[in-house]
Formats: sequence, C-alpha cells, structure tokens
Amino acid sequence: MTTPTPSDRELDLLKVMWQLGEAKVRDIHEALCPDGECAFTTVQTLVRIMCRKGFVKKRSEGRTDYYTPVYTLEKATSRFVDKVFDGALDKFVLSMLSAENVSPEEMRELEKLIAKARRAKQEDREKGS
Repeated sequence: MTTPTPSDRELDLLKVMWQLGEAKVRDIHEALCPDGECAFTTVQTLVRIMCRKGFVKKRSEGRTDYYTPVYTLEKATSRFVDKVFDGALDKFVLSMLSAENVSPEEMRELEKLIAKARRAKQEDREKGS
C-alpha cells in the first residue's frame, strides 16, 4: 500500500502550517485567506481530512483543537525530487540553477550551506559508528 501524498490544496495548507507551527484552524484560515477568499468551514474540513490522512496531528486543550504538521517540507521536497527527477538530486539542483537567475553571491551562500550540511552528515555518521 502506498503512503498518501498531499493534494495541491493540502500543500497550500501545509505551507502555512510549516510557517505557523502548531495552530488553531482560525489561525490557519486567517493566514491562508487573509481577505476572506475562502470559507472557514472549507479550511476546517481540509484540516480534519489532513488529520485523518496523517499529514497533521491534533492536540485538544479544553474545547480548542491545535494542529501541527506531520508531513514535513523535507518529505515534500524528497517526494518531488523522486517523482520529477527519479531521485537524482544533482539533476534537481542543476535544473534549479539553470532555471533561476542565481548571482555569484547566492552561489557562494549555497556552497556554504552545502559544506555545513556535509559536516552535519559526517558528524551524524561518526556518532552512529
């Protein structure tokens, strides 16, 4: 059985929730639809469906429910790379660098981030040995 993946609309809610962290439906609704372009009940229904699917978890405090994303940005990114680039991270990065107008300063910052990630992976491996 395959693991469910979020729909486009569910991803819209997850993006808001990744920014908010734990939040009430009202907070999610206000962040997603600041000008009231979608109904509160629509957001409420989507959040409940996402909870059933395991994309978010619910914590109740009195009569108030708080929701936290379980489906992470990293999971979404990994799925995208797997689906679109057959898991080839190098192809994904090269595609992004070709598609975007990346300045030399941004390239240097990316190199620093890669070096930092490399060190963290190495430390994790050393701890696991």
